[in-house]
Amino acid sequence: MKIVNPSFGQEAPGKEQVAANSVDWNKDPIILFSNSKPNAKELLEGIRDKMSAHRATDNIDYTLKDSPAQPAPDGMYDELATKYRAALIAIAD
Repeated sequence: MKIVNPSFGQEAPGKEQVAANSVDWNKDPIILFSNSKPNAKELLEGIRDKMSAHRATDNIDYTLKDSPAQPAPDGMYDELATKYRAALIAIAD
């Protein structure tokens, strides 16, 4: 899984790469990923509720890591990458 922070200005991929890797936000499976801080779950649930006005949400799931002070367990990101095309991550307080 490649995790990118767009604010660090990576070079944009060519058109053929975008088409092959783009997410269809209307139907692709999405994981809502919480860092376990207070209000992160509520923020993600609100996003899911808003998305329900535009698409089916039966393939939008929620998960969290065990603690905001600890990294996600080994292999968790790889496992999620096999099941979902996109992730929305909440860092809330």
